[in-house]
Amino acid sequence: MAGAATRPTLVRGSTGSYVVAAQNRLNQLTYWCGRADGSFGPLTQQAVWALQKVAHVSRSGRIDAATWGLLDRGVRANPRTTSGTVIECDLAENTLMLVSSGRLRHTLNTSTGSGERYYSRGMWRTAYTPKGVFSVYYRYTSGWQTGALGSMWRPAYFKSGWAIHGSTSIPPYPASHGCLRVSVSAMNQLYAEGWPVIGRRVWIY
Repeated sequence: MAGAATRPTLVRGSTGSYVVAAQNRLNQLTYWCGRADGSFGPLTQQAVWALQKVAHVSRSGRIDAATWGLLDRGVRANPRTTSGTVIECDLAENTLMLVSSGRLRHTLNTSTGSGERYYSRGMWRTAYTPKGVFSVYYRYTSGWQTGALGSMWRPAYFKSGWAIHGSTSIPPYPASHGCLRVSVSAMNQLYAEGWPVIGRRVWIY
């Protein structure tokens, strides 16, 4: 295929063989975007954001010449886990990494605590994501769970009210009340692959 400088810029709504090539490469590099169907939709944009976060470049969500270059160079996330099965969250990058037997399997765009103040249950609170090593202790697997702060898709709780959950809004920056948001499709994929089981280690740093 043509070099990065001569390949077209791909954006939401783009279709065709270049999109298929980009999707295959994203999946190969662990940036999960579902099946390579040749249509640049929200899952592909989520994967591009994850790649751009790991590379510390502008989070445009587009595959331009610079992003084609990242794909060509094989830029991957660098989890800290070297053994075992762990769900990692790098707060500096706002990425979620799924590691099995010390090997990186998936890298997802996530949106974590915004740091903003909000009012809930009679008091002001700050939206933050706690750091530390936790374990999944409860799962709501039936679909949307609605609480005081909104609705969460199939949440897997790892500390008090904090959970990894699906959402319809996963921007490429911290925007949640503290939970780890991923796309609804990504959350379904995590369950399908057996990641959020009770006792699964969740490492946030």
